[in-house]
Amino acid sequence: MHMVGTFWSLVPAIVAIVLALCTKEVYSSLFFGILIGGAFWAIDASAGFSGFLDHVFSEGLVSSIASPSNIGILVFLILLGAMVALMNKAGGSAAFGNWAKKHIKTKVGAQCATIALGILIFIDDYFNCLTVGSVMKPVTDKYGVSKEKLAYIIDATAAPVCIIAPISSWAAAVAGFVTEGENGIGLFCKAIPFNFYALLTLVMLFSMVFMKFEYGTMSKYEKALSIMNEKADQVSEDENAGKKGKVIDLIFPVIVLIVLSVLGMIYSGGFFSSDSESYHRFADSFSNSDASVGLVLGSFGALIITIAFYLIRRVLSFKASMACLADGFKAMVPAILILCLAWTLKGMTDSLGAKEYVAGIVEGTAGGLKMFLPAIIFVIGCLLAFATGTSWGTFGILIPICIAAFPTGAIRIVSISACMAGAVCGDHCSPISDTTIMSSAGAQCNHVNHVSTQLPYAITCAVVSFFTYIVAGITLNLGLVPSAIISWIFGLLALFAVLIFFKKRSAKKADTQKAE
Repeated sequence: MHMVGTFWSLVPAIVAIVLALCTKEVYSSLFFGILIGGAFWAIDASAGFSGFLDHVFSEGLVSSIASPSNIGILVFLILLGAMVALMNKAGGSAAFGNWAKKHIKTKVGAQCATIALGILIFIDDYFNCLTVGSVMKPVTDKYGVSKEKLAYIIDATAAPVCIIAPISSWAAAVAGFVTEGENGIGLFCKAIPFNFYALLTLVMLFSMVFMKFEYGTMSKYEKALSIMNEKADQVSEDENAGKKGKVIDLIFPVIVLIVLSVLGMIYSGGFFSSDSESYHRFADSFSNSDASVGLVLGSFGALIITIAFYLIRRVLSFKASMACLADGFKAMVPAILILCLAWTLKGMTDSLGAKEYVAGIVEGTAGGLKMFLPAIIFVIGCLLAFATGTSWGTFGILIPICIAAFPTGAIRIVSISACMAGAVCGDHCSPISDTTIMSSAGAQCNHVNHVSTQLPYAITCAVVSFFTYIVAGITLNLGLVPSAIISWIFGLLALFAVLIFFKKRSAKKADTQKAE
């Protein structure tokens, strides 16, 4: 039976996702998807049982974990976990929480501060997910923001912000997929105004905060925490937190981490070995950077400096600092396990030719319906990224196809932007996505709860973005010059109309429950 390069190549990922959402148990769901992928490959290759075992474990699990870039991400997670444990033990997180009580007065303020921090940390999505969670969790806990809502805010300001930031690991990745000697960063910047999903996600984040309502599964967790939060004020601070801890014990390590991570990324891109002009050297270094290497260098340097800083301030002993290394690793074990299984599942779908299958579908559609092609590319990007859990892999398949299909013209920019937006949307929704997993870890939220509460919000933005891309394609086809402006007017009106509808529906539901 022929399975490679057909719809069967997507089945393992689809089964894993459906099982995870139904059973609310992600480890066994991912592993079952891996087994199905290995079985399909063995059937297609007539490899027998021994071939199945080799493909699942040797070529799959072991090979995925042994990948240098993946090892780098795991080391970065461990180092960042250790830094979070250090900041908590030193009392920095508790001190920041106390400071926030005086300066952030409301739940709206806590959420806005979290969104603002997420936008400011635009260098890399992995760095964003774990840093925002560790810094803002004491604040959001204080003002009754659920772990599920915090995880959504983190996830919605990770990939969606990185994909519209010219100086980020994502911009570098997109530039790397642009062929034919074109300026990849320049093309990336031109596509930013048409990245409707990423920009509308940020608009929706602030709108939901100021409109003060939730819908879908999220409303259940927010209501439950509102009740629990009334009792939370009576609970004393973490008894393990250092009594000498101050806000500087949280702010200083985070600033050092940001600075050294940026330096680490441009170092991995050859910044300190290039002889070209400084501006071009910086841009080129970011384009050529290896995020996993740069973040490991930055986090390792930040860890050393943080330990030294705490020793000098005498808020932590050397023995206590070393104990935090193990504590940080333990805290990251669930995220690491999910990541390892997710990478293996991606390897299974790759070996079954999932990317090539989807690429063939896109190329088959490129000939006609050009005005609808941005919307079609957006949907295909969503589905591919959702099934495989990777944005960058989706870029690698779809961007070269968009460039080949549209050598010149504004429709080319819109199509490339639709590809990036679709990839981010699918990544945002997927339970097996790296950033989705790390957003759960950063907020210390149950992973399946995060996925189920985030899906209604992400799908809302996805549907609005889909119709906005149809408007963009039509306006470009009609030769209307301010196509981005016309599309944005439509997109914003559509998004606010949907949110107002959901708010009225939620209010009506609440009134009905009170009446009963």
